[in-house]
Amino acid sequence: MATWFIADLHLSPARPDIVQLFCDFLRDEARAADQLFILGDLFDAWIGDDDNSSFAQQIQAELKRYTEHGIPTYFIAGNRDFAIGERFAKQTGIEILPDPAVIELYGTPTLILHGDLLCTDDHSYQRLRRWIRKPWLLRGLLALPLSWRMRIAKKLRQSSKTQKPLSEQELRIMDANPQTVQDYFAQYGVQRMIHGHTHRPAVHQLSDQSGQSLTRIVLGDWYTQGSMLKVTHEQQQLMQRPLPAAVPSEI
Repeated sequence: MATWFIADLHLSPARPDIVQLFCDFLRDEARAADQLFILGDLFDAWIGDDDNSSFAQQIQAELKRYTEHGIPTYFIAGNRDFAIGERFAKQTGIEILPDPAVIELYGTPTLILHGDLLCTDDHSYQRLRRWIRKPWLLRGLLALPLSWRMRIAKKLRQSSKTQKPLSEQELRIMDANPQTVQDYFAQYGVQRMIHGHTHRPAVHQLSDQSGQSLTRIVLGDWYTQGSMLKVTHEQQQLMQRPLPAAVPSEI
């Protein structure tokens, strides 16, 4: 048995190949999981739990079928889907966790988070994040007519940088700040951290000021492949799965 982690799928009607790979993952590897954690940016844009599009209904139905098998499934919001709320959770059977959160993972306390909080070198993004996460602003957005929000989501998807691989310069500016990483390890008193957002899958071994060993695992994105982390009692393994053959997209 194993616990699986995924992040940065950026699911969108424009990428049915990624949607199919996600559905295949839920029906295959993840079906035998102890639990599944989705660490943000499941969607490229989420406009509210009242989204009644066929795309939104498809993803929710797939997650519902998965959780009905009795597999605990947890979600931490990303910068693209922080509008996911309790209605979505109820309809899919997932549990929404705060960002960050500490979980007990096979005897090891582990800090899990989307990862954007670590990217403190990107000052403009951090200012934007503090602004758009204000509850009153989110309430105002969700109060807009659904048709307006659907048009906003369409424009966001069309202009999204996730519709193409990020450049090295873009990856560098959105990478985790080393001191911020150390600060989070110290603040939460853990030796292992798992996150996404930076699109640079890797297992980083580092140490704190006392010489204690620390492990930071970064999840990959799903633009050119599926990227998953499998954690068991014995090991932790980053894995990839190829995308299926391209199918016609829906914009």
